[in-house]
Amino acid sequence: MSETTVVAAQAAAKKRGTARQTVRFVLGRIGGLLATLFVASLVVFGALYAAPGNPLSFLTQGRSMSPEAIAILEEQYHLNDPVWQQYLLWLGGALHGDFGMSIIYHQPVSEVLAARAPATILLIVMAAIAVLLAGLALGAYAGLKPGILSRSVMAGATAVMAVPTFVAAVVLILVFAVQLGWFPVFGAGVPGIDAVYHTVLPATALALASVAFVARLTQAAIRQELSADHVQTAISRGLPRRFIVQRHVVRNAAMPVLTVAGLTIAGLIAGSVVIEQVFQLGGLGQLLVSSVQQKDFPVVQAICLVYVAAFIVLNTVIDLAYALLDPRVGLGRKTS
Repeated sequence: MSETTVVAAQAAAKKRGTARQTVRFVLGRIGGLLATLFVASLVVFGALYAAPGNPLSFLTQGRSMSPEAIAILEEQYHLNDPVWQQYLLWLGGALHGDFGMSIIYHQPVSEVLAARAPATILLIVMAAIAVLLAGLALGAYAGLKPGILSRSVMAGATAVMAVPTFVAAVVLILVFAVQLGWFPVFGAGVPGIDAVYHTVLPATALALASVAFVARLTQAAIRQELSADHVQTAISRGLPRRFIVQRHVVRNAAMPVLTVAGLTIAGLIAGSVVIEQVFQLGGLGQLLVSSVQQKDFPVVQAICLVYVAAFIVLNTVIDLAYALLDPRVGLGRKTS
């Protein structure tokens, strides 16, 4: 067998081994995702029994009902079944998009959520775009252009990070809605451009702290890459600064920054609850608060499960993307 054939066979075997390791890595992450979702569903369902009172008290809302009516409720919601059987019925329905009937709205929970979801999705998407564009731009400028202006930008970012989300929302309303009159105070508007216009202030309030965090992280990553040995060697060899920045600095700093930025964007899901309540957007977050107050537990369960599932899925996708795109991540391989 010639040397060329041996080398080719070794390369093919190495490629197959890498492919198998990648598949095992992806399957492992997906398995972890499913296990986490299962545990989250147990917690969400079990909260009904952890809350004061019993499930029947949530359904009756404290009203006096005849034994016949109570028996109908118990049969409709399977309250006489064992807890494990109730959980399996609820989980099976949730997997098919059936979360039961809303106690307050007397409609399927899935329809109630579908009517409120667009406002929440628009809010999170606009805030995520602001986090990526503004955070990365400010951090890159501060990292590549050290000076008084960049230090001022980072000082402002540090101050913004310390401001609670609801405080930022109130300040934005007072300045840009009440005093200047540039934006509406409350409401989500009608679908289309008007909805985007109504969501500008809420998305800004939701994104402010995350923009500051991503900006500081980006600055630190770029400064670290600029001081790396290979970058200093390239500078000493007289290579153009633009080439060094694009080829070595930004490229190496991008992956960890984008990963943390992605995790920060996933965290916007929780912050949207507060913002929707302040701006009265009528999304899932506001529905969650009102449902808790009105003890509409099927709606509370559904929204909590949707929020937890969205957060877990986003984290898993970011983890997979980082591991598959960054060659420095071993995917379980042993480095020689």
